[in-house]
Amino acid sequence: MARLRVGVLISGRGSNLQALIEAAADPGYPAEIALVISNRPEAAGLQRATQARIAHQTIAERDRAGFAAVADTALRQHGVELVALAGFMRLLDAGFVERWRDRMVNIHPSLLPAFPGLHPQRQALAAGVRFSGCTVHFVRVEVDTGPIIAQAVVAVHDDDDDERLSVRILAAEHRLYPLALRLYAEGRLKIAGNKVVVAGGVTPDLAVLNPSEALASGRG
Repeated sequence: MARLRVGVLISGRGSNLQALIEAAADPGYPAEIALVISNRPEAAGLQRATQARIAHQTIAERDRAGFAAVADTALRQHGVELVALAGFMRLLDAGFVERWRDRMVNIHPSLLPAFPGLHPQRQALAAGVRFSGCTVHFVRVEVDTGPIIAQAVVAVHDDDDDERLSVRILAAEHRLYPLALRLYAEGRLKIAGNKVVVAGGVTPDLAVLNPSEALASGRG
């Protein structure tokens, strides 16, 4: 069976791109990365694409519509079927988003709809939440909205700062994004309104407390 052809858009170091590259290195994984696009020529993620022998290009066009036109042409020329945003730090043209509707996904380092936009880890710490995490969702014109595909929960520690929390959330992202792309590639996702139904999906039967119940029992 043909593998799903994925185009990845990046702006920086490309650590989630690397997680997808490593997942796709398994012949049994149902997706492959066909093209990497960066809006920044200095993005370290381009070197990851080079090392993996993946086609890549820089589109430094500042105008949204201009960027969208070039990116759309490149994606189609490479037979891309799904666009994955991986640390892509610019707003996309609304027409581009609509052209790739339900075929474009993003990963965000919070449990959406909480803490959308910039600096979500800082927002989480400022709000005093006990749990944060990450979300993979279909992209809509409104920033960090769209039907949620998958989420991972990360506990917030009392001594966390932006950096420490970000590191733990990023480790969860590297597990979650390949899972979400697998589900899409296997045709197991159905969008119903603003909800995604996962065929054969199993919801974990668990409840995690933070702080732990051991604290109340004197064992904490």
